[in-house]
Amino acid sequence: MTTEELLEVEVLLPYQQAWGRDNSEVKVWEKSRRIGASYAEAALSVLEAAKPKNAGGQSTHYLSYNKDMTRQFIDDCATWAKALNKAAGEMEEIVLDDEDKDITVFRISFAAGNEIWGLPSTPRVLRSKQGRVVLDEAAFVDDLEALIEAAMALTIWGGSVSILSTHNGDESEFNTLITDIKEGRQDYSLHRTTIQDALDDGLYKRICFVKRREWSEAAEGQFLESLMKMYRNGPAQELYCIPAQGGTRYISRSLVESCMDKAVPVLAYECSDEFTFKSERHRTRRTETWIASDLESILRTAPSTPAYIGMDFARSGDLSAIAIAAEEGERLLRSITYLELRNVPFAQQLQILYYCIENLPRFFAAAIDARGNGQMIAEYAAQKYGPESVHQVMPSRPFYMEYMPKYKARFEDNEIIIPHSTGIIDDHRTVILDRGVPLVSERTGTAREKRHGDTVIAGVLLIYARENDEGGHGGYAYEPVPGSSPWKGASDDEDW
Repeated sequence: MTTEELLEVEVLLPYQQAWGRDNSEVKVWEKSRRIGASYAEAALSVLEAAKPKNAGGQSTHYLSYNKDMTRQFIDDCATWAKALNKAAGEMEEIVLDDEDKDITVFRISFAAGNEIWGLPSTPRVLRSKQGRVVLDEAAFVDDLEALIEAAMALTIWGGSVSILSTHNGDESEFNTLITDIKEGRQDYSLHRTTIQDALDDGLYKRICFVKRREWSEAAEGQFLESLMKMYRNGPAQELYCIPAQGGTRYISRSLVESCMDKAVPVLAYECSDEFTFKSERHRTRRTETWIASDLESILRTAPSTPAYIGMDFARSGDLSAIAIAAEEGERLLRSITYLELRNVPFAQQLQILYYCIENLPRFFAAAIDARGNGQMIAEYAAQKYGPESVHQVMPSRPFYMEYMPKYKARFEDNEIIIPHSTGIIDDHRTVILDRGVPLVSERTGTAREKRHGDTVIAGVLLIYARENDEGGHGGYAYEPVPGSSPWKGASDDEDW
């Protein structure tokens, strides 16, 4: 029997057939428990492994977070091989030498020359492999992002990646993957099957057939009720594909996204290492050009209500993030824009910051991270515009204890609007409780484009600027004087 024949004879239920007919290079299944997803995948893996290589047959590499689950999948493959009359050996349990410790893997070999492997969920086990990869209960593995990255290498030579899982909270990497697919950031194929979808497609009728029981609507209702009791602490997540909120993250992803607006721009300005040592005239003029093309029109059209700035400083590695927002009504702070500056020299960061302060219609106050090298930026800005307008803040545990809850409360009360951006979402996911204090815990992004909760810290500093300007000086007015700025009047004649 071929895969096509199996799908035609209705051995599998409609939602299982839909999974089998999907030949996408990468496909993802967001699913309920107890619907036979892994069992169906075992049948498909057997049919692929039983085909000769010259007819497109491939080996399958199955990975999950649990050794017993992996053994069960290989047992299911052996059962399917016998049922489908496919020539295959018995399941083998093999101990392999590894860099750190011996690992146990499972294998079935087929006469066609292909194999089905049951492997631990570590990226290095996929080195030098070819064929299909199945990541089961992907929400529960230690590093899903690294596993997917390793698995994608197999697609270069015609392999495929299948990712199946129930949910494990709204902060899991699996839920992030699902969200990215739904919002178009990943073009993977997505399947979704709740327990009700499975019952509608005949799941309980199939269970009754296998167990030689008589089906009835009442019995099916009792079956669903028993599952609800079994998963009473989380039926929405376990059975209906709705990830549970909360977890170890201080601000949940769903809470952050509820206060995001895709219309708010995020402006990125990145400089090369060589740019630092260009002449001052070159650096100034290049930055003026970026300001004119990206930033000027946004500030020019900003509302004429009190505006605030929060800046988390970084010179290299992480980002300098500048959050700019204006009041809307009595309590709402609506972002005008966020700036993400990467590897930008000190002088040009000041140039950009000064431009923002001087060109907002009603700038009231800024708060700048004054730790380390940021102290220079904060001090220069405070000297230029006054310490009542520019607060030099050295964030510490007491600072985060006081102001991070105020920042979170803005989201809970729908009193802040920030840009919608994957990087900003990732920044917020780094905040955890450390001995009762909400702190940024980890770096995200690639080695070249690291992030360290930069926009979160900028947002908290924005709230600090707003909270400490209550009844303050009433805003900053600026009238430019020709030639007063070291960045005005730079020559256009330099090559760049």
